[in-house]
Amino acid sequence: MGKFEKGILGGFSGKVGTVIGGNWKGIDYMRSRSRKRKFIATDKQLAVQIRFGLATKFANSMGKLLQLTFKDYAVEQTGINSCVSYILKDAIIGIFPDFSISYPNVLVSRGDLPNVLAPTAVAAAGSMVNFSWTNNSGVGIAKPTDKAILVAYCPEMNGAIYTTGSAARSALTDELNLAGFTGKPVETYIGFISEDGLNIARSLYTGQVTVS
Repeated sequence: MGKFEKGILGGFSGKVGTVIGGNWKGIDYMRSRSRKRKFIATDKQLAVQIRFGLATKFANSMGKLLQLTFKDYAVEQTGINSCVSYILKDAIIGIFPDFSISYPNVLVSRGDLPNVLAPTAVAAAGSMVNFSWTNNSGVGIAKPTDKAILVAYCPEMNGAIYTTGSAARSALTDELNLAGFTGKPVETYIGFISEDGLNIARSLYTGQVTVS
């Protein structure tokens, strides 16, 4: 209930009917009470929210990586936002409300450096995943000193384990320790970065692997 401080002709504070009164720096004021608005999202709006939620959930799991691996495409935006935009455009599948991410269509790195040929990822003992590939040094700007970017994403835990700059392209193999994901399926990817860090390869999906 409102309170009149100076009689009926003076200012007041609080609520009187549909009006709210108050005082700011010695100045009496009145304003109408705001009305509560009921907002019901349309299916189209809900679809946007669901799709965006899926994309950002994935990207946020490896945010620091994406700041590096999407740097060439992060024009006036962050690497995370660039990845989210790509997922929304090319990796969300399904019909409302049952959307999901098509992990083979996801990119975890993007650039013009040639990736390797025929990469694979295989579970090994001790929660390790072994990656192998064919060396294609000399193709375009690919060099034997380019370093592997290995990524494993666990949808169940919404977590990612990755390396940036481990084994060289010429090494033909590398491994990733996924002890935190033991017994769970993970989606795996491989990319490459030049030794000077200036060039990034478009990642390749190396399949789903269950960590042993």
